[in-house]
Amino acid sequence: MKVIETAIPGVLILEPKVFGDERGYFMETYRTNRYEDLGIPAPFVQDNLSYSRRGVLRGLHVQHPHAQGKLVQVMDGEVFDVAVDIRRGSPTFGRWVGATLSGENRRQFWIPPGFAHGFLVTGDSALFIYKNTAYYSPETELSLRWDDPEIGIDWPLEGAPELSAKDSVALCLNEIPPERLPDYEASL
Repeated sequence: MKVIETAIPGVLILEPKVFGDERGYFMETYRTNRYEDLGIPAPFVQDNLSYSRRGVLRGLHVQHPHAQGKLVQVMDGEVFDVAVDIRRGSPTFGRWVGATLSGENRRQFWIPPGFAHGFLVTGDSALFIYKNTAYYSPETELSLRWDDPEIGIDWPLEGAPELSAKDSVALCLNEIPPERLPDYEASL
């Protein structure tokens, strides 16, 4: 597996080995010992699957407490996936990194606990899978504005994205009370 470090320590782009021939391909999508060796904690307790069409933007979401680490991958289609560090006291607080994930490149993206996560569907559609280190806890979920000017995510957009009702009323990072944000020291 090829591991690509990003500009934010701990956020990783992973390229699993793919074995292909004229019949198709085979790849391991997860193996506990290999991911633990990379510092990605086990166990994963919940898997999610979403399907979205072009122009749908999901996120930016984070849970605190009950923070989730997410190992994400696109099985079919293409997305621009983003992780934003919103851990109080982090040296990279408010910074973001993004990666294009597709059924073609088969990349995975590791988003550690304490990061807001979201994605924009840039292909015709996307079949998107998540492995989560904590259960979904709607009462502790925060939604961060996808277009927060202080974060300045450079989304590859043509026009306005399609948002859920929850995401259309999300707050900017500076509007979220500090006690509602994850703590950097606690995430180490």
